[in-house]
Amino acid sequence: MGKVVCFGEVMLRLSPPGYYRLQQTNSFDVVFGGAEANVSVSLANYGEEAAFVCAIPKNPIGDACLNSLRWFGVDTSMAPRQGERLGIYYCEKGASMRPSKVVYDRKYSAMSAVKPGDFDWDKILADATWLHWTGITPAISDGAAAVTLEACKAAKARGITISCDLNYRKNLWSREKAGQVMSELVPYVDVLIANEEDSADVFGIHADATDINTGKLSVEGYKSVAKQLVDRFGCKKIAITLRESISASDNNWSGMLYDAESGEISVSKKYSIHIVDRVGGGDSFGSGLIYALRNGYDNQGAVEFAVAASALKHTIEGDFNMVSLDEVKSLMKGNASGRVQR
Repeated sequence: MGKVVCFGEVMLRLSPPGYYRLQQTNSFDVVFGGAEANVSVSLANYGEEAAFVCAIPKNPIGDACLNSLRWFGVDTSMAPRQGERLGIYYCEKGASMRPSKVVYDRKYSAMSAVKPGDFDWDKILADATWLHWTGITPAISDGAAAVTLEACKAAKARGITISCDLNYRKNLWSREKAGQVMSELVPYVDVLIANEEDSADVFGIHADATDINTGKLSVEGYKSVAKQLVDRFGCKKIAITLRESISASDNNWSGMLYDAESGEISVSKKYSIHIVDRVGGGDSFGSGLIYALRNGYDNQGAVEFAVAASALKHTIEGDFNMVSLDEVKSLMKGNASGRVQR
């Protein structure tokens, strides 16, 4: 089947214990995470051959980061060891009506300093059949955007399937810059993943009858969004996560998958989730979708698998989705009681 190569930045995550705010904590819980790294870990947990590629500084922090990925079975052998520092982000978990907050400290990170030619794509993609990246990567710097384009061109020339999660981050770049850069990159993408806000933020494509602040989402509105994305960029499939935010602690969670060839839309069942940690929720959806599409699931089955996997991630601390195939399949079958398994 070949390996999945995930390309992007991994960071050190520092979080106050529990629900402490940044200004009141005296200590931090420490893990590693980042959108594409999160996807690689999930895929490795599902038994896929997953590789993660990122510029990693050659120092003890970089060593610890790579060891954390290797522990899950992710191949990090092609990550160049260069640069001065690993990016950091601080994550303050929200509760009830108080939203979670992320503060970035990633300026001058090893990944922000990359340039075309730093990555040997012939070697990296030699045994690959899938390349995954997100809109966070080209937002890091102009150099990272140029390398993302380099990766997409190399993958497309080899007939490798390319997936991208739009993942707009307003703290990294403007809507205007995002639209400009992503409009050049997305035409290479076969499977495009977005949340309920991304298409509007990046491309100005809005869903009718939708208000994300009140949690009112229209499936028909997002079907129109998916069609417009296909018409503009030629993607084969468009997946959109649908988060109905009741509060920072409780969400309704579902997703949809639009198939360009058939014009059909598949909508998943909806889960009511009480959130432990929502960071990585979208990444777990993306990895679930990649796994399902690579393993012969039909469109309905693929979106059901992706949504079930990501619903479970919301119950797990940290960036990584530490669930097994059996756990995802059990939830898909309706086992959502949370009863103790003995």
